[in-house]
Amino acid sequence: MKKFLVLIIIGFFSVCLFADAPFHIGIVTGTVSQSEDDLRGAEQLIKEYGDASDGGYIVHVTYPDNFMQEMDTTIAQIVGLADDPLMKAIVVNQAVPGTVAAFRKVKEMRPDILLLGSPHEDPVMVADSFDLAINPDNIARGYLIILAAKKLGARKFMHISFPRHMSYELLSKRRDIMREACKDLGLEFIDMGSPDPTSDIGIAGAQQFILEKVPAWLEQYGPNTAFFCTNDAHTEPLLKRIAELGGYFIEADLPSPTMGYPGALGVTFTEDEKGNWPAILKKVEDEVVARGGANRMGTWAYSFGFTTSAALGEHAKRCVEGTSDITDFDDVMEAYMKYTPGAGWNGSLYLDPDGIEIENYMLIYQDTYVFNPYTSGGFLGMTGVEVPEKYFDIQ
Repeated sequence: MKKFLVLIIIGFFSVCLFADAPFHIGIVTGTVSQSEDDLRGAEQLIKEYGDASDGGYIVHVTYPDNFMQEMDTTIAQIVGLADDPLMKAIVVNQAVPGTVAAFRKVKEMRPDILLLGSPHEDPVMVADSFDLAINPDNIARGYLIILAAKKLGARKFMHISFPRHMSYELLSKRRDIMREACKDLGLEFIDMGSPDPTSDIGIAGAQQFILEKVPAWLEQYGPNTAFFCTNDAHTEPLLKRIAELGGYFIEADLPSPTMGYPGALGVTFTEDEKGNWPAILKKVEDEVVARGGANRMGTWAYSFGFTTSAALGEHAKRCVEGTSDITDFDDVMEAYMKYTPGAGWNGSLYLDPDGIEIENYMLIYQDTYVFNPYTSGGFLGMTGVEVPEKYFDIQ
């Protein structure tokens, strides 16, 4: 009986802690199997601001793993949040296909709801339906990754991809910027083809291709070659071989200490470590250094997926409360830096095909962290580098 009363009292105080939340924020992510970092960012917001079901601010839902075939379910999950009369903002990370259609419906139903996300769909459609869109700045990174490679001692740079990815505007443009940056900075650029993991060869076949080819590439081009791939599935085997055999890896297509490194190096994390990015970074760094990868391998110190869920939720809350402006770049950066102590951020507005800035579409990037046991922090200071204007004009 006493135990029962204690549970009631604990539950009562838990509800009272967030009983006065004046509004709700919806956070939509993938599941733990598809985008764990995104989901952990939503969990961080719940820790801070409480679950709406317990009187807090946050409502978290997930979209289906097979979102391309279950787009109607994705749309329904997002639109359903607007039925909550206290809902004042919806964040979708990652904003997979179907989000634009969902946001349009939400705007028809509830024009008072702020809509934010990291979109996968056409930028023109996104700009019309999102109040704020955020994506990694692949334009600036096209130059900065090459500059970082040169700083670390690379003399050649290999870009690994396949036709499907090169049909995407921002990915192909980044490749072209990388080629031009190599020319300007004195590195040899190598454009290497690879199997598409979504083709008949599958993920296993695509990964086996990388495992078998990297030794030959290193023999042909030498250990002063830096490697970059556009696909997540290629990242793990690429890291595995670079750690074993040599070469450089500046950062992944979507950098994070959990992108490729744990699987490549056999690193596992406890439940307490999940979402604790300094602890995750330290554990990965220790293993990279033990494998001889110091000063050759890097990442972003904090996951973009985790940070975007948490930061956009934080920014949305501040906007609803009137302390931030939805499209103020400094306000957005302040929210991101809350969750990434020690790491710098920078970025710019997205330019449409006519070169016009889209005020509600921001492209951002985090400083590159190079695993290095001899410094208190391996940040390269890339967010303080001014990217020459010519690279933004490359078509």
